[in-house]
Amino acid sequence: MVILGIVLVIVLTIVIVYLIDKSVPKKYKSYILLGLWTLIIYLGYITFMSVYGEIKFNQLKEKRYKVVIENLKDIRDAELAHRSVTGQFQGNWDTLVKFIENEKFTITQRRDSTVIDKELTRLYGVDTTKDIVIIDTLGFVPVLDSLFGADTRYKTMMNVPSGKEGQSFVLKSGLLEQNGTNIPVFEASVLKNVILFDQDKNLVDLESEVVSVEGVNGPTLKVGSMEEVNTNGNWPKNYSEQ
Repeated sequence: MVILGIVLVIVLTIVIVYLIDKSVPKKYKSYILLGLWTLIIYLGYITFMSVYGEIKFNQLKEKRYKVVIENLKDIRDAELAHRSVTGQFQGNWDTLVKFIENEKFTITQRRDSTVIDKELTRLYGVDTTKDIVIIDTLGFVPVLDSLFGADTRYKTMMNVPSGKEGQSFVLKSGLLEQNGTNIPVFEASVLKNVILFDQDKNLVDLESEVVSVEGVNGPTLKVGSMEEVNTNGNWPKNYSEQ
């Protein structure tokens, strides 16, 4: 809206210049025209810088978001591993890190089998079978090896990697009741104004109110949700694959 207003003022000024050129006496014309052309150039410069500033802001925003998203994806992987092993998500960073370092996945194998159904055999007097599923434990694999290998980035995944220095993601976990069942949920998030702390406040405020298919909606960049059963991030595919 600001840019549109400046453009309208420029157009209006050009019209005024034309009218002055046709109607004002020659001895005054040069001074008035000089002032008006100076105003036109100044307004044109402001318009250009406004557009250019927004372009640079969007480029920086996307660059920072992509770095932050990589951390959020690591956090999600760690949380999903925690739920796989313990049945719950974790809301404490230190506990989550210790889990990654110390716990193991159980490797299992499911196989179908047929056995004698003792109750039916006793009831009918003839051998009666039933189908069952047997789960064999094949071994154990460290969570750390499965998720991160030799990489130690899990120790710093809670730190916001781009933006205001010294900030950590907000981590929450709990249970959400759905159809009478308590389902584990988690959420890791950071405010956009933390990621973009050193940028133009008006642009950051507008970004925090974004509602767009190709944008990150709302005031935060996050993965998971405390309000619905969802372990996805709130970023669109043009930033990263879910």
